[in-house]
This record gives sequence, structure tokens and C-alpha cells, in this order.
Amino acid sequence: MVVILLIVLVISIYGLANFYVGLRGWQLLGSFIPFMNNKVYWIIFWFIATSFILVRISSSFLPTFIRNIISLIGSYWMAVLLYSLILLVLIDIVRLISKLFGYKPSWMTFSNQKSSFVIGILLLSIISGIIIWGTWNAVNVKIRHYDIDINKKAGQIENLHIVLISDIHLGYIVNNKRLEGMVDKINSLNPDLVLLVGDTIDDNIEPYIKQNMAETFRKLHPKLGVYAVLGNHEFYGSKPPVIVKNFEEGNIKVLRDQYVKMDGGFYLVGREDLTNKKRETLNQNISGIDKTLPIILMDHQPVKLEEPEKEGVDLQLSGHTHGGQLFPARIINHLIYADDWGYLRKDNFQLIVSSGAGTWGPPIRIGSDSEIVDINVRFK
Repeated sequence: MVVILLIVLVISIYGLANFYVGLRGWQLLGSFIPFMNNKVYWIIFWFIATSFILVRISSSFLPTFIRNIISLIGSYWMAVLLYSLILLVLIDIVRLISKLFGYKPSWMTFSNQKSSFVIGILLLSIISGIIIWGTWNAVNVKIRHYDIDINKKAGQIENLHIVLISDIHLGYIVNNKRLEGMVDKINSLNPDLVLLVGDTIDDNIEPYIKQNMAETFRKLHPKLGVYAVLGNHEFYGSKPPVIVKNFEEGNIKVLRDQYVKMDGGFYLVGREDLTNKKRETLNQNISGIDKTLPIILMDHQPVKLEEPEKEGVDLQLSGHTHGGQLFPARIINHLIYADDWGYLRKDNFQLIVSSGAGTWGPPIRIGSDSEIVDINVRFK
């Protein structure tokens, strides 16, 4: 019952937000659109506004080409809606304050055609600029570097070069061509170990298979291999065992509440995502390992940090947060996570959270970067 009420609430809020933006859009620019009447405008508007949902409902019978176009429209609309809301609400707040103080110039009335057109074009230009910049920023993946000291010996290993990559969200938008670019960047760094810390695919394994992304992953050649954990999105659209099987075909070893002793010098631990209610406690997960050796933990979501700190984990690698992806989402992230992006140290426990190499929803980034994380670990 609670879930149903929550779904109804979310749909209602989304619907009202879209109606508000649609109404203001018509008031500002509707009369200036050639051959457009009110009914046609609203039919087109609601198709765009619901396209992100429609494509998921109808994906089984839509041709791939059409599905990709509708999915792209729906994804971009989420960003357009966000920034339209912010700008339109700000305008309405200014109008309200002005009215309270008895000052209401003609440009603030949507009934004034000339001012409506100028405001509408200005808003359209700002939002278009945001979308263009955000798209460019999202596809230009940056390399983020960290130097980490772990105060333990790791057998004969003195330095370990890790490349961390998270939240690629592979699918029809972040496609195989984008993945090939990421693989080339990773190989150029010549790491000892490549770690994928969840949300490697975006809900559905189908585009991964159709575009033969396993073959692209096989081009990675780190000395110690490629390891992964599952994120929340790997539990949404496809069955985890199917995903694991396809990852393994790309020479990716998936750790599901498991650990391996690497090169006799340190432990690599991979946890199930919180989405899986059967996930073990970390204490159960690492029972039997030698804690005098370094412990590196992969856990998709950077939450409940007191657990790895208590269990003697030296370095945790996470993603999930996207670094906010779209401003001002990072403000909310700060309220949820002790560290939503970057580096955190608490005594001997260290955490690195990646903003991710891909995107979810809108294929844009505002106030965050797409990144591949390059980590040099020194054992002492």
C-alpha cells in the first residue's frame, strides 16, 4: 500500500511539474509558433513529457531505431524540465514579490506579447545552452588521479596501479562506441588492475549483447585482471545471473559477497549491492581473511561506512552518486552521503567515490564530470 501511494505521489508531482512548464511555455511562445493551436501543442507536449516512460512500456515491440529516438527525447526532456522549472519558478517569484510591493512593469505580464516573446526566447536560449554544454561535458571523460598510502605490507608488492570505473550505464545512449573510447583511455593508463564498481549496464542487458560489448571489454589487459561488483541498476531490468554470465564472457570476474587474494599480497573484496536483500554483512563477507594484509573493498553505494571502518578495510571504492550529475542535485547528495564524490579518510579507513563514466537519464552533466579514476596505491 505504501509503495502504491508513493508511486501515485511521484506521478502526481511529475504531472503537475510538466503541466506548469507546459502552460508557461504556451503563454510565452505558443502564439508565435506557426500552424500551432492549443490542442496540437498539448498533444506534442505530453508525448515528449511521457516519452521516457512510454519507451520502457513499449520497448518490446518498438523497432530499435524508433525506440532509441524516443528514449533520447525522453532522456533530454528530464533535463529540460528541471532547468525550465528552476527558471520559470524564479521568474514567478520575482513577479510575486514585485506585485506585493506594488511594482508590476509590463514585461512581467505574460499577456504582453512582445515581452512574452523576449522572455520565452531568452529562456529557450539559456536552456539550449545548458543542454549543449552538458552533453559535451558528459561525453568528454576526464582522468582523475589519486595517490593512496596503505600502512600495511602487501607481500612483494610495493605499488599497485588501479583504474576504477563506475556507473557507465551501458545501453542505447551510452553505447559501444562510447565504451570503446573508455577502454582506450584505460589501456593508455596501463593499470595493474581494473575495477568496475557497479551500474555498468543501464537496467537491460539487451543492448550489451546486441552491440557485442563483451568483445570491447576483452580488449582490456591489466596484469591482475578486471573485476566487478553489481550496482542497483543491474537488479532492475535483467536477472543478475544473466548479467554475470555476459560479464564473464568479457573476461570480467564478478564478486558477489566474495573475496580473492591477489598476487599473494592483498585482498580484493566485492559486496552485493544493497538492492539485494540477501546481501551478507561485511563481517560475514570477509570472515577468514588475514587482516594484517591490505583489504580493498568494492561496494557500489558509499553508505554505512562505519561497517568497513570497523572491519579493518583499508580502501573502499564506490560510485552510485554520479557526483550529483545535474546541478543542484549535489546539494541533496550532501544530505545523504558522508562523501558523495572524491576522497575521504577516517583514521586508517580510506574511501574514493567516483562520479561515474556515464550518465543515467539525461545524457548530460552540469556541475559534475564523467571520469575514469586512476589510483596509485603505495604499500608500507
